[in-house]
Amino acid sequence: MPELPEVETTVRGLARFLEGERIARVQVNRPDMRFAFPPDLVQVLTGATISSLGRRAKYGLLHTDRAATLIFHLGMSGRWRIDPESDEKHDHLVLETAQHRFALNDPRRFGFVDLVPTDRLDAWRAFAAMGPEPLGSELTAAHLKAALAGRKQAIKLCLLDQAIVAGLGNIYVCEALFRARIDPRKAGGKVSRPALERLVPAIREVLEQSIADGGSSLRDYAAPSGELGYFATRFAVYGRTGEPCLREDGGVIQRLAQGGRSTWYCPRCQR
Repeated sequence: MPELPEVETTVRGLARFLEGERIARVQVNRPDMRFAFPPDLVQVLTGATISSLGRRAKYGLLHTDRAATLIFHLGMSGRWRIDPESDEKHDHLVLETAQHRFALNDPRRFGFVDLVPTDRLDAWRAFAAMGPEPLGSELTAAHLKAALAGRKQAIKLCLLDQAIVAGLGNIYVCEALFRARIDPRKAGGKVSRPALERLVPAIREVLEQSIADGGSSLRDYAAPSGELGYFATRFAVYGRTGEPCLREDGGVIQRLAQGGRSTWYCPRCQR
């Protein structure tokens, strides 16, 4: 599934061609993806100008001059194609401007789009209970300390809770915990304030590096340009079972299951 850096990469790629442009034509090629397309999608977007683009957690946002925002989620295999050379059967939504064509392609159809009044975005069902953005100023050690107080659940699973931090996924939590030298098995409420002071910048650093690299490009993901990201070449722990720790401390990367997902860590330096 495309995670936060992949969505941010997508939004930035679209913004280069779509920001400030008028939507001349909207084509819906099927009635639904994961959910049905909004019934007024074509009417609202046709003739609208994309005033700006943004992101909330793992959702992309296309703000229009009609006080409506298109929200998109890429699901497991979704991506936007810019000026595709030919149509594909999995191009479910197509937006056209005077200069470019944008196709939302999703073979597995786990993605979806919604249309929401811009002034009610914060109240949208998925956003209402979300915690702070990991790249925003509201994510602090103080916030984490308060949110984790008394939590017996492992810190790895706490960080995947969207009510604590919005948009963090499995890859980047594993990598951030390694950078902060925190054992992913430790109860969230037991993680010390100094450790949380290390964790906040580690989260930002790993996400910003991945965005700069164009994402991880695991499985089906590619940027709108079709290019593949290469952050996967920088993984310190993710997917490296049995390999030596990059800190050269004698540790060997181990894998364990937490909450139905795999966690990778170094038992020597993550305590």
